[in-house]
Amino acid sequence: MLNMKKITHSFKIALICAILLITVNQSFSQEQAIRAGSAGASELLINPWARSSGWGGANVAGVTGLESQYSNVAGLASTERSELIFTQTSWLQYGNELFNANESVSSISTFGFSQKLGESGVIGLGVMSMNFGDIEITTVDMPDGGIGTFSPRFMNIGASYAHIFSNSIQGGFTLRMISEQISDVSANGVALDAGIQYRTLQPNKNELKFGISFKNWGPKMSFAGDGLSFRGIIPGGTDDDYKMTVEQRGSFFDLPALFNIGMTYDINLANHRLTGAGTFTSNSFQKDQYRAGGEYSYKEYFMIRAGFVYEEGLLEFDTRTTALVGPTAGFTVELPMGNESTFGVDYSYRYTNPFKGSHAIGCRIDL
Repeated sequence: MLNMKKITHSFKIALICAILLITVNQSFSQEQAIRAGSAGASELLINPWARSSGWGGANVAGVTGLESQYSNVAGLASTERSELIFTQTSWLQYGNELFNANESVSSISTFGFSQKLGESGVIGLGVMSMNFGDIEITTVDMPDGGIGTFSPRFMNIGASYAHIFSNSIQGGFTLRMISEQISDVSANGVALDAGIQYRTLQPNKNELKFGISFKNWGPKMSFAGDGLSFRGIIPGGTDDDYKMTVEQRGSFFDLPALFNIGMTYDINLANHRLTGAGTFTSNSFQKDQYRAGGEYSYKEYFMIRAGFVYEEGLLEFDTRTTALVGPTAGFTVELPMGNESTFGVDYSYRYTNPFKGSHAIGCRIDL
């Protein structure tokens, strides 16, 4: 009887998730075709963490700890004490006759920590910084440069709070500050993420989990700065025309809002765990995505994972609209340090075409 009640409860949760999915997907899809590519702050769609990106972000329902800040912040509530993570990502590597093989479009540095508060609350802070290197300054009169360089930089800082509401339900939210800038033009904004997870919480037994998250909800952004100004001659209607600074107004752009709904199932056998995960992502400004992945774990000391992210037209070159063409993989080695503390190394690889893939490696300490 008890198992039947749990199955019924799980079915109700799944039904609610399906209804929300249909509603949100319809609202997003209505304008998706005509709005594709018109959003800004696209760095918010990049998963900067090495562990969760190893299986394509498919574990929205089961992600835990600080890495949940990206896919489903509800998982932050699973932090048991304190957690520190640093990750370095080589985003979209390239190399051919014109470029060095070790170059990449961007270097992404990510750092964060989380801390448990009381019995049911957890706070977290994550910082993601994208560095594009030095770019030569050119002008109409000096197209070859030689007058210096500038360094574009994108950064977002997320402050999160997650809470355990019951033995099976937890949720959380993230307030994210966004900054995009070059030497003389910048844009700043804020976004809100929120999520919830439902889990059966049966230690050492098979577990079914559901997760829902909303990401990148916030007001429009626009660029401003001295780079949009110029000196021009303003006619005065007579012979006394004069020069003055004219400032151009940058257009406003939307944030790339999205909705995730996912499910995972853990199979626990003695010291082994096998997890299967699936997630549907409804994007407001690009194609919807289907994420599938799996992870094998031995005593939670060694984990290996793989995933695939599919969207319409992905398999054909003529219809493909992303460089991330599906396969992902990664592994984790986590070692005990005493007093229940652990030190772990995470690695992930995301296959791309063109480019030579994206690599991420990170270190984590659980105290």
